[in-house]
Amino acid sequence: MTTQKFMGKGQLIDRLAAQVGSKDTAMGILQKRGHVDDKGELTPAGKLRDAMTAEERAIDRSATKQKRPPKAFKYNPANNRATLKVK
Repeated sequence: MTTQKFMGKGQLIDRLAAQVGSKDTAMGILQKRGHVDDKGELTPAGKLRDAMTAEERAIDRSATKQKRPPKAFKYNPANNRATLKVK
């Protein structure tokens, strides 16, 4: 999962497809998450995620999981992860 393609906004499906190796698999994952409906169209939640860059999504995932503000994280594009900033 070290792809550097599709890092910008509006590339949610393409980025996940590049990471998992298949657009069909990516669509299945996004359907389970509630980001794509049965017709393959983005849901309102999916549109919000699609409007984010890969960096914004990674920071959002970490902030939500760790229950901390997004500004407490730094992004590493090499592994598409956000980690807590060292003070």
